Amino acid sequence: MNRIFLDVHALQTVPPSNLNRDDTGAPKTAVYGGVPRARVSSQAWKRATRTYFGDEHLLDASELGVRTKKIVEAVADRITALDSSLTRETALRIADETVKAAGLKTEVPKRKAAAVKDGEPEPAPEAKYLVFLSARQLDGLARLAVEGATDITAYLKEKENKGRAKQIADAHHSVDIALFGRMVADDADINVDAAVQVAHAISVHRVENESDYYTAVDDKNTDAETGAGMIGTVDFNSATLYRYAALGVHQLAANLGDGLRDDEPRTDPVRRAVEAFVHGFVASLPTGKINTFGHHTLPDAVIVKLRTTRPISFVAAFEEPVRGETGGYVREATERLAEYIPDIERKYGDEDSTLTWVLRVGPNTHKLAGVGTESENLGELVAAVGQAVAERLEKPA
Repeated sequence: MNRIFLDVHALQTVPPSNLNRDDTGAPKTAVYGGVPRARVSSQAWKRATRTYFGDEHLLDASELGVRTKKIVEAVADRITALDSSLTRETALRIADETVKAAGLKTEVPKRKAAAVKDGEPEPAPEAKYLVFLSARQLDGLARLAVEGATDITAYLKEKENKGRAKQIADAHHSVDIALFGRMVADDADINVDAAVQVAHAISVHRVENESDYYTAVDDKNTDAETGAGMIGTVDFNSATLYRYAALGVHQLAANLGDGLRDDEPRTDPVRRAVEAFVHGFVASLPTGKINTFGHHTLPDAVIVKLRTTRPISFVAAFEEPVRGETGGYVREATERLAEYIPDIERKYGDEDSTLTWVLRVGPNTHKLAGVGTESENLGELVAAVGQAVAERLEKPA
């Protein structure tokens, strides 16, 4: 298959906020170009993107997975749905055996076992780490467990059945697993290489964290009782962020295999996954301290590139921090991109085969008007990207 890369770039301004905290509770930062910048980790925005798929119904639940330590309980729930005659205790036991046969180690957490009182059932086993399985994989493991429910130990000792357990766990990957990958420490055979790389978002300008001192009044205080019921501080900053993600469409297609459904063309699952990712990455937002700050913003500018050479980030356009001398940062940041993008692509890129789409908001982004095909809205951009990806996939290698 042809190597196909999709780059998504976004400029997004956030007001006072604390999207992603460090171990002290302060917004994460990084030094770039010799000055401190606001930073939002890749993990924070990947999770925001992944949850956006389901929250906004971009993808059906059958196309998504679940990441949890409580994998035995997840399979047991499906077992009892398949066979209501099985007790919960039996469902948990055969689910545990089946999950282990698939290559995943489980155990009863010591802290939960120690908290069990006399007469109470033992807690369900859990994985030692977060396990990412698709809905179809969970359903398949449940069906296998029900088939061998009479004597699950003997059933799974048979080489063919144990092999089926592993095969189920490594087939029919959900879209989010295909995009973001899966690492299983105990069995590398069922690892999935991520198709998406997400950069840490950083501010295009210098940022210093600030601290807000707040007080809360006790509603039941009388006039004679002065002072606050509670005082505290919360750290925050505000920034114009440069966000970047690279999607290997060829890797995504390999991860998804022949498709999530048997009744659709080969390219349809990949196209849906690409469209969901572009939409989700652009529109999602980490929710750290969102009740405190209400930082509900969307990008001022989005640039999407479809290319065949290698991913290219444009973060170097901001190695020298934007000064904001015109009263803000967006205008100068878009001017930097408009100058930097054609220069680096002319010298390193594949201009002839690269497709570019632009979505921009407001007069401060006018310099990006000539960078690529302009879209009227996010839906139009997403549809255009999906169509182009499908056409590229259909071309012979």
